[in-house]
Amino acid sequence: MIHDIAVGVDGSPASLAAALWAAQEAERRGTGLSVVHAWYRHVRSAPYVPGDSTEHDWAERTLQEAVRTVRAAHPGLRVTERLVCDAPVTALVAAAADAEMLVLGSLGLGPASGFVTGSVSQRVVARSARPVVLVRAGRGAADEHLPAADGLAPEEIPRTPYREVVLGLNVEHPCDELIAWAFDAARRRGTGLRVVHACRTPARHTPVPSVPLPFTDVEDVPPEGQARGQARGQALGDAERTVTAVLRPWREKYPAVPVTETVTEGRAAVVLVHAARDAGLLVVGRRTNGRRIGAHSGPVTHAVLHHVGCPVAVVPHD
Repeated sequence: MIHDIAVGVDGSPASLAAALWAAQEAERRGTGLSVVHAWYRHVRSAPYVPGDSTEHDWAERTLQEAVRTVRAAHPGLRVTERLVCDAPVTALVAAAADAEMLVLGSLGLGPASGFVTGSVSQRVVARSARPVVLVRAGRGAADEHLPAADGLAPEEIPRTPYREVVLGLNVEHPCDELIAWAFDAARRRGTGLRVVHACRTPARHTPVPSVPLPFTDVEDVPPEGQARGQARGQALGDAERTVTAVLRPWREKYPAVPVTETVTEGRAAVVLVHAARDAGLLVVGRRTNGRRIGAHSGPVTHAVLHHVGCPVAVVPHD
């Protein structure tokens, strides 16, 4: 059964960018789009509500403005609207449960202007049983594509190739749902998939000299240094072979998707932020660990949501 894509809107530029991204994704997948706005009845009207308007009227106006914008940009798309009187997190998690995915807007980059702890978007990501895609304000259709050639008109931008999809893969907990989602996203865009795994090699047990030592060949390297180097090389080689083995059946299932495998030594969050700099979409997982939905988004997911500029898809899995 094909479900619609849901998008949560709140009148902000980020939520409008999310609505337009979600509309494009709905067209790409051949589904409809459900535009959701949640409002909460306060004892006193919220400060952002004009004095001559009720909270319900303001909420309805916010929803209608988003729907009009989407319909103007995508006139052939089936769009439904849902105005829900409930706490935003509760309403959006419920909307996600009935959808193919939920799309939300996010704030700016960096620790000061990025996600704040406890924000609606982050709490929804941590609780949703369905994939959630976070989109930055100012992101448009052109940003998903490689730079257009000189002289190409704006309406011709979709003809330019899509930027690649990047998948953050943890080989200790490979997940079919996560890998399938990333391969399918790349296939629908007709672009490549770059699979990135961050490998932690054996730790050094002695300080690293601040000045290079005058070794001329491998015989000059102390035995303990040679052992560490061999252990590091073995760890990277093992990780590369594991990534290849994990992806082999998916390469066979999606033969049209070009795949690049990258195994890099370092912290996963740092590696993924760097890898996603020129990506059109970053896909990461969120382990539910068999617990009830809503525990945590995880440190790596939390970090990339703060610092990655392209849309980020968070796929929950056991």
